[in-house]
Amino acid sequence: MSKPEAMKAYGLRSRTQIDTWCRLYREGGPDALLPKRKGRPKKVALTFSSREEELEARVREPELENEILKRFNVLAEEIERKRQIC
Repeated sequence: MSKPEAMKAYGLRSRTQIDTWCRLYREGGPDALLPKRKGRPKKVALTFSSREEELEARVREPELENEILKRFNVLAEEIERKRQIC
């Protein structure tokens, strides 16, 4: 198919689009003519190990908070005992 025939078949008024398509085809083959995704690429899915690490961190966080609260309560009790003595 000639360029003028392709322009007529696809309803193009300017030869620029046909020239662009031909250049893309020469440089990248038929795949180069497929539509490209626009916008920001999706985030890479977490791998199993990083997902596992994330879940372990979620479990560890409340455990650490509980340990801190226990130590705080022990200190608060000691302070209260010292106040009662004085």
